[in-house]
Amino acid sequence: MIVCIAEKPSVAKDIARIIGATTARDGYMEGNGYQVTWTFGHLCELKEPDDYTPMWKHWSLSALPMIPQRFGIKLINDEGIKKQFATIEKLMQAADSIINCGDAGQEGELIQRWVMQKAQAKCPVKRLWISSMTDEAIKQGFQELKDQGEYQSLYLAGLSRAIGDWILGMNATRLYTLKYGQNKQVLSIGRVQTPTLALIVNRQKEIDNFVSEPYWVLATIYRDTQFTATSGKFTSKEEGEKAFSTIAGKPFTVTDVSKKKGNEAPPHLYDLTSLQVDCNKKFAYSADITLKLIQSLYEKKYTTYPRVDTQFLTDDIYPKCPQILNGVSQAKIASQQKYLPLIQQLAATGKKLPKSKKVFDNSKVTDHHAIIPTGVPPTGLTDMEANVYDLIAKRFISVFYPDCKFSTTTVLGEVINEDGPKPEKIEFKVSGKEILEPGWRVVYAKDAKNADDDDASDNTNGNNGGNAGDGTGNGAKKEVVEERTLPSFVKGESGDHQPTLTEKWTTPPKYYTEATLLRAMETAGKFVEDEELRAALKENGIGRPSSRAGIIETLFKRHYIRRQRKNLMATPTGIELIDTIHEELLKSCELTGIWEKKLRDIEHKTYDPAEFINGLKEQINQIVIDVLSDNSSRRVTIMTEEDLKKKPAKKKATAKKSPADPMVGKPCPLCGKGVIIKGKTAYGCSNWKSGCQYRQPFSQM
Repeated sequence: MIVCIAEKPSVAKDIARIIGATTARDGYMEGNGYQVTWTFGHLCELKEPDDYTPMWKHWSLSALPMIPQRFGIKLINDEGIKKQFATIEKLMQAADSIINCGDAGQEGELIQRWVMQKAQAKCPVKRLWISSMTDEAIKQGFQELKDQGEYQSLYLAGLSRAIGDWILGMNATRLYTLKYGQNKQVLSIGRVQTPTLALIVNRQKEIDNFVSEPYWVLATIYRDTQFTATSGKFTSKEEGEKAFSTIAGKPFTVTDVSKKKGNEAPPHLYDLTSLQVDCNKKFAYSADITLKLIQSLYEKKYTTYPRVDTQFLTDDIYPKCPQILNGVSQAKIASQQKYLPLIQQLAATGKKLPKSKKVFDNSKVTDHHAIIPTGVPPTGLTDMEANVYDLIAKRFISVFYPDCKFSTTTVLGEVINEDGPKPEKIEFKVSGKEILEPGWRVVYAKDAKNADDDDASDNTNGNNGGNAGDGTGNGAKKEVVEERTLPSFVKGESGDHQPTLTEKWTTPPKYYTEATLLRAMETAGKFVEDEELRAALKENGIGRPSSRAGIIETLFKRHYIRRQRKNLMATPTGIELIDTIHEELLKSCELTGIWEKKLRDIEHKTYDPAEFINGLKEQINQIVIDVLSDNSSRRVTIMTEEDLKKKPAKKKATAKKSPADPMVGKPCPLCGKGVIIKGKTAYGCSNWKSGCQYRQPFSQM
């Protein structure tokens, strides 16, 4: 008899149906020479300290560090798990062979290997390795079963990760709790969770310590177009006013008009992190909720394996793409075949689907390819599932569309004042981006319109300030400014203009949201906008894509962080814990990223697992010595659920608040329907969306 073991009952039932094991038994399915059983995720775990010696049952500083001679596993103490394991053990000990049908990833490999070890299975083992749960993929997977030995390095990487987390987590948690926790609460320390908390705490301190400072921006309006001085911002009002007086009343001359054509390739397909980032930005879904939604879509056979860190497909997927697109075209979201026109437009070209290296690249794929639709038309999706499916479907369709073609126009101008002993010249610049052929952007045309409406409103009511933060907040606004067609300017033309000197205030960095925190974890704390560079830094990211959502949830459960709208805020407990930890090994993203790189190298057979574990043993020894030698009276504030429900006290503003503006709220003198509102450089009308053109620059008041 061949025993197949899957990670969930639902997956086992799909596999059983396809291979003909249709008779239901207690804890398994049987038929056609197969017995198909299942786990419920982890059935086994590493032994706890007191399983090794009674000395480690009671928490004591003198017992640290705890390092077992040999690590062992045990069943999780749960009656349902014990009952299911007894069934698995009986089946495996009588089996002729076993097929490991666990999720095709590091965690899935570890779950099933531990179960087989605990059941003392002795027969040969094959591996089912598939990227989607469609009937076709399962059938093909059974025809191409792999030898279990091919995945030994994957198992060793998962085992090293688990042991490393045990060594650091068990020892450091007891160490910090006993030393600094006031005997009231466990202070949880983790290999990934602590550096992640440090990111949030350090950003919060930057914001708290930020002092807003004024600066002045010189611009001028010529032919209803705003040009900005290329000399940059002025740090004193006197400097700005001097420059303003230099150009006031002098003619503006266009000195150069240049046009440059460019192409913009479609965005990459989704990996798990980029999908979580977009779901957080667009729908405010947490990383954990997004993971649950995409896992559900995978198990329902509508999308491929989700726990991936690549944004590429292998060459063998290319021939299947027309069939996948055909399936997507039949998908109904809110009773409409919303993808059909986009896919018909592709088919209308009559050409073969393009095969770009930015989409298909075997060298960029290890175990699984990027997340794409399977081609099975989805039915019965919840609204949240439909939102996630929509992102994946559109991204997949868009990569087969041509590049977006655009033209960037840059106009330079100058104002020369020849009144003084020496001529003074101030140069200005404006850029505009005109879409010539939208290409892949047609897939997102409706999304872009909605975003533009929101952003235009933000710009009219915008706050004054530059962004000294992580650069993640203003991308959409910048796009709105860039994608405009400028009037036709001619080099040498000259005329009157209206100069403006606008006072602005520097703004602090932005708090992390789950989207920006996931990106920071992916790149070991380095903020990187460039997609190619970000991909290179993934090697040293902290945590695995599949574990990052769980790490963020752990920080909430430990009362280290709280949500304030979409922002992630550190609690006093979280801040004081990071302040208490002086050992950089525990809180440095870069060092943790190096550990992650070693774990990946174990998976790729280029690093020795024993070396990784021995390194961690040495590190925890040193950490214990350092903490025990601390003679300070440092303690960590303990947060309760009640404390978390209280609203944090508002901080006093570091800059003086402007007095109420008498102009704001008055009836619009042009349309009479709206009221006057204040923008960044001018007053406008609240009825601007309906076409009111009233605009009064501050400089003309």
